Amino acid sequence: MQQVYFITGGCGFIGSNFIKYLFHKNNNIKVVNLDKLTYAGNSKNLIEFTNTENYIFIKGDIGDKILVNHILEEYKPDYLVNFAAESHVDRSIDGPMEFIQTNIIGTSILLQESLQYYNSLKSSKKDFFRFHQISTDEVFGSLEKTGFFTEDTSYNPSSPYSASKASSDHLVRSWNRTFGLPVLISNCSNNYGPFQFPEKLIPLMILNCLEERILPVYGTGKNIRDWLYVEDHCDAIYTILEKGTIGETYNIGGNNEIKNIQIVEILCDILNDIHPAGSGKSYHELITFVKDRPGHDFRYAIDSTKLKKEIGWEPKESFETGIRKTIQWYLDNKSWWKDIQNLKYSQERLGTYKE
Repeated sequence: MQQVYFITGGCGFIGSNFIKYLFHKNNNIKVVNLDKLTYAGNSKNLIEFTNTENYIFIKGDIGDKILVNHILEEYKPDYLVNFAAESHVDRSIDGPMEFIQTNIIGTSILLQESLQYYNSLKSSKKDFFRFHQISTDEVFGSLEKTGFFTEDTSYNPSSPYSASKASSDHLVRSWNRTFGLPVLISNCSNNYGPFQFPEKLIPLMILNCLEERILPVYGTGKNIRDWLYVEDHCDAIYTILEKGTIGETYNIGGNNEIKNIQIVEILCDILNDIHPAGSGKSYHELITFVKDRPGHDFRYAIDSTKLKKEIGWEPKESFETGIRKTIQWYLDNKSWWKDIQNLKYSQERLGTYKE
């Protein structure tokens, strides 16, 4: 029987990579992709599936109750995977209300419509349905120099973005505990890879190098993140959908704790080697320390032991190989990011809240 996936936010970075992963994994599926196509959504990410029978794209908002209900009733999905979110910390500093509207209100509408759909299903179909909430390690707040986030770590968000995601996670849990909706939640570390919108650290630095613009590093650059290659993240999500226990949360990490300044230096080293600057200068000369982000968490680090022990998942991509694949993708897909520069974003600084 053909499985049906209802993907929200499927034209974004992780969502579009997940849809590609699904079709690579199994051609005998149908994917319904609901995406509002805000600034970070790009339908060109999935152009190879346009006009195919197994892929349906619907432009719309997860906050549109009537539309969500129609999709659920029309396509009868087996899985709903919620990637739809406003997701950039700096933008949440500049405009927090959009994050509340999409990440909290939108998720609550998805949950309620999913519950009504779930309750209408026959028992055989009910047994398979899952609502998977895609979340972030930022909901846990900041770590000091030691320790790791586990599934039992209390939420302690620092930014409007992470607070809105924490709120939506709590709603997802409550729909399971109160109403019996079969949910799964995963909290991932920092993703990187192809199709990432260039406001995020790695693609921003790659593109700024290629254009010989300054490489702005927040504060001292000593903030630490755990980096996860996006294809590994997609593999983890799929594995959780197939093998995860209803009502449980799973942390997904890449086991790659690296300081921000080291990330920038690694990118400079690789690009100096494979794509030297036209000026003949080292990309390292472009590194510029700038005023820190308000409420900037010091360190994130994920403990994925539960995922490995209970489900058997662990990341396959090392940072060394993943970052080279990522750099090469941006070198090979100049037209993709040039279109973004021309229409949506030209690598300007965001999140500089002024009182």
